[in-house]
Amino acid sequence: MTIRQVAQPSSPVWLDFPLTVGFLVALSLAAFGCGAPGEPTPPSPPIPVAVSDLTAHQLGDAVLLHFSLPAKSTLGLRLGEVPTLEVWRGSVRADGTPDPRSFRQVDTVPSAILSSYAHDGEVSFPEPVPPDELRARAGETALFRVRTRVSERKASANSNEVAVQLYPVPQPIADLTAKVTEKYIQLTWTAPTSSSAGTPLPTIQEYHVYRGELDPASTAAAQKNLHEATWKTPLLQIGEAKAPEYQDSSFDFGKTYAYVVRTVISEGDALLESADSDPAILTPKDIYPPAAPQDLVGAVLPGSNAGSFVVDLSWAINLETDLAGYRVYRSESAESRGQLLTPELLQTPSFRDTQVLPERRYWYSVTAVDRAGNESAPSAVARVGIP
Repeated sequence: MTIRQVAQPSSPVWLDFPLTVGFLVALSLAAFGCGAPGEPTPPSPPIPVAVSDLTAHQLGDAVLLHFSLPAKSTLGLRLGEVPTLEVWRGSVRADGTPDPRSFRQVDTVPSAILSSYAHDGEVSFPEPVPPDELRARAGETALFRVRTRVSERKASANSNEVAVQLYPVPQPIADLTAKVTEKYIQLTWTAPTSSSAGTPLPTIQEYHVYRGELDPASTAAAQKNLHEATWKTPLLQIGEAKAPEYQDSSFDFGKTYAYVVRTVISEGDALLESADSDPAILTPKDIYPPAAPQDLVGAVLPGSNAGSFVVDLSWAINLETDLAGYRVYRSESAESRGQLLTPELLQTPSFRDTQVLPERRYWYSVTAVDRAGNESAPSAVARVGIP
């Protein structure tokens, strides 16, 4: 192999001519990207936009984080899935200013789990705080911020930061019971006596009562974990109580309800709620008949034909909101209810009996029927004699 020296203006380069051509071709291909095709470069994963509306407050032994779920990437493209959530927690310096170096990632919530806490584009996620930590750091301020991501490679920028003062809270109520009556659902429970960390409680200010309507098919799941239930309406506060009892008179028979109660104490300038009580889940059934109709009277009137008569009946209207109608009975004996004259329920408190015979005595009674099919006791009897 012959080696030749080729002089260049700048510095000498030793080349073997047969190799020089191949070397230059390789350099050209590398420079202009004309080499053999390789594997395509995968697209970069989208980066969600940063959460900007994070709010937080203590709820039981947790901090409830609420924010709008990111729907787009930083490039303006729609995200095709619910992202994974990163929860970061920090503290403040002695002068009360945030300490950026104190932030640590305390939780990762996978997409599949976060989806169950999202509703209409809003997320409410309870970040747990151990009761012992609440006791050891009572009154201290904790800072929270979140990030979201759709891949392990890149998370969003930090959200806004929120500050929460943490305190021990009452232990959850464990014996909530519900009893159905005709007019209301009676809730009762035992007042807690200590915090979830075992420390004595300050004075209980009140109790907050919450109710939601469940899909009946998810009752079994709700008994194990309310968060796994399918809700027709979510848990909403329906009242307050000073004593450990509450009467809910705004319910509807036939609907499936879940009740929880939270104990409320005062710390600093804020009212703090305990975690949810054990739920009371029930479907109240209407087994309560309407009241018997009152003031039944009967009058004998001439019929449409000569020598015929009709009996005109009327009574006071029932006041039940679920009233479906009335039934009228006729007997020729005071000892029995007799024959039903109205197979179809009457919608008004009146009836005219055209099937009466002369020189007969009749005893009439009326009952009220509700939408659940419950029939009242009979009214007082109205006795009518036909001439």
